[in-house]
Amino acid sequence: MAATQDIQSTQLRLVFENGVDGKGKVIYKNKNYNNINPASTADQLYSVAVAIEGLQSLQLFNIERNDSYMLAGDGQ
Repeated sequence: MAATQDIQSTQLRLVFENGVDGKGKVIYKNKNYNNINPASTADQLYSVAVAIEGLQSLQLFNIERNDSYMLAGDGQ
């Protein structure tokens, strides 16, 4: 049985360093942006993330793309 996947949605997540805890471990803060065009390229998302970083007071640690897919079989 062959399965297909259709992209349903894309999310851009920016992970920022938000200080350290009492044990010296880095604390992270996520900012999620939903309703991203699934056809967006990695270069486009990176450019947007860098532009958003310039508006933040926190240091950008990581940029993540999260895609959700609908899986379907051929019915056999």
